[in-house]
Amino acid sequence: MNVLITSISGKVPLIQTVEKAMKKINSNSVLYGGDVDDQCIGKYFVDRFWLMPPLKDMTKETFVSYCTSKNITIIFPTRDADLLYFSSFLSYFTNNGLYIMVSNKKSLEITMNKMNFFKIGVEKGFPVTMSSFEIDTLYADTFVVKECEGSGSKNIAINVSREQAILHAKQLKGPLFQPYIKGEEFSIDVYVDKLGKSKGVIVRKRIQIKDGESQITRTIRHKELERLGAEMAEMFCLYGHVMFQVIVDLKGKPHIIECNPRFGGASTLSIAAGLDSFYWFQLEAAGEDLHNYPFHRSEKELTLIRHAKDMIV
Repeated sequence: MNVLITSISGKVPLIQTVEKAMKKINSNSVLYGGDVDDQCIGKYFVDRFWLMPPLKDMTKETFVSYCTSKNITIIFPTRDADLLYFSSFLSYFTNNGLYIMVSNKKSLEITMNKMNFFKIGVEKGFPVTMSSFEIDTLYADTFVVKECEGSGSKNIAINVSREQAILHAKQLKGPLFQPYIKGEEFSIDVYVDKLGKSKGVIVRKRIQIKDGESQITRTIRHKELERLGAEMAEMFCLYGHVMFQVIVDLKGKPHIIECNPRFGGASTLSIAAGLDSFYWFQLEAAGEDLHNYPFHRSEKELTLIRHAKDMIV
């Protein structure tokens, strides 16, 4: 069961986490990393590098042919566009012996579109943050403006006035407005098994954030957020590793900001705390029953501090 990670870029911690999971199953497995950039940092941390054409330019047949030639059976997509590509042809890939950690296309179209996520979330009774294409429908002192689709950390304006929000929106393709909520930020990492049930949940407090990603994050026990993460992941029929972003306001009320139906930048902390997503997925791909592999959450709370590190070869 050789493994391919797509769009590896500089995602070294993710690569190393996948490699560790691989070795627990078969020490002879080969880790492939793919990217459109021949100079990406990640190429130095995989066993084999594949200079991939953009997935949008690659037929599903070509992708399967490459994987078959390299005995690759496990695929871990790491970018939103990759998720949409693989979900579009998921049945074809599965029928050709590829196991891809991706949710079905319908679920992705809901969760990756922030307005769809808001509407369905409200309909199902979850505390999702009010979202609108029209700022005049929101009552708030300050606002958050972001793209309706794609990563929330890109081109985002936070805690800006109404006038600033309107001006910033003109720079975006599909601007979405949300009220700015004062409080503490959390991420909820969840693994959902192939039966659609939550295998485990880890909540992380985002202590220091840079460019939308946690630079310092710490695991905590938070029963309400753990329950919300598990219930939402199951309700949206997601699969594999998924992540929710939440703000708990000054009164202790949670506001679910958005869903990222993939592994997050600091989700390696949740792996270290017992949420063994990459290992569990490979076990499922091999036909194993995950009931035989219980979720053991770390009794000790852990802190992740992301930093640059040199490698000399």
